[in-house]
Amino acid sequence: MKYKSIISLFLILIQTRVFSNGLEMSEDTLYVASWNVENLFDTEDNPLKNDDEFTPEGSKQWTDERLEQKLENLERVINYMNDGCGPDILCLQEVENIWVAKRLVYRLNYRDYVIAYRDSPDERGIDVTVIYDRSIFSVLNVDTFSVKLPEGDKTRYIMLVELMHKKSKEKIYLLGNHWPSRGGGREKSEEPNRLAAARTVRNVVDSLMNLNKDSNIIILGDFNDEPDNESITKILKAHNIENYNDLINTAYEKFKNGEGTYYYRKDWNMIDQIIISKALVDNRGLDYVTNSFEIVRPEYMVQQEGDYKGAPLRTFAGNRYFGGFSDHFPVAAKFYLIKEKK
Repeated sequence: MKYKSIISLFLILIQTRVFSNGLEMSEDTLYVASWNVENLFDTEDNPLKNDDEFTPEGSKQWTDERLEQKLENLERVINYMNDGCGPDILCLQEVENIWVAKRLVYRLNYRDYVIAYRDSPDERGIDVTVIYDRSIFSVLNVDTFSVKLPEGDKTRYIMLVELMHKKSKEKIYLLGNHWPSRGGGREKSEEPNRLAAARTVRNVVDSLMNLNKDSNIIILGDFNDEPDNESITKILKAHNIENYNDLINTAYEKFKNGEGTYYYRKDWNMIDQIIISKALVDNRGLDYVTNSFEIVRPEYMVQQEGDYKGAPLRTFAGNRYFGGFSDHFPVAAKFYLIKEKK
């Protein structure tokens, strides 16, 4: 009996990752997250971008001290994710450049995080950035896709990061998004902007599935649209798990329950989502853990009083500085590596 106990303990240990903070996580479980971090700018003026307000002399009075506080706040929430182990993959939106992304990652030194970043033509210079743990994944390719808006405006790239899970050799196609905002209201901006972004993503998805219908695709980010909007349901063709064809919106159930990630005019908006391909629910290889989609909202990140009670404690409201975290809550989902039966 004692011999069997030792063997059982050994099997448990080889299936866990032990982090420098003493926490353990199963090697067969992956935690994927996304977060719009609300204007993560450096303090320098980039003459090629519209970032003047985020300088010490600008309207936001964006000093090194305020940047440092912002980074400390982001670090705190990222460390909170995944039961204190941090995410295995994290897609960020509204990051100005690789330099400020590195400043954040240097703080997360209990994981072997690597940055996938590409500078986009966005006029304010806020880009999509992917961070992944190099001890778990190797990167096979990083690519970007332009969203051509009808009026010729510039917006963020759709970012494709192709990763290989080192243990299982499973490929993951991660599509990072930050779709055009609802400037002028949904009715005015939906057709020319986010529908164009949705078509771009759908084209990439079709290309990947034409190569391999069983592609593991994770589409995540800030869509600036909700799960029942035309861009998501009709163009991207992502639906709830009971009514899907090839893409499943894991955020759908929480959206239907009235939850959201962004609080606007006393209404919750589920604009941050994680959408997956059907290969991630086929009981083979890497699979989505059913109902694991979550909105990450530690108590210290939540505004406790006033008109925005319950909303994310943000960095700014206009030019008023709150010194908070972001105007969005992060979202996350878990995936499990299913072992082949012998």
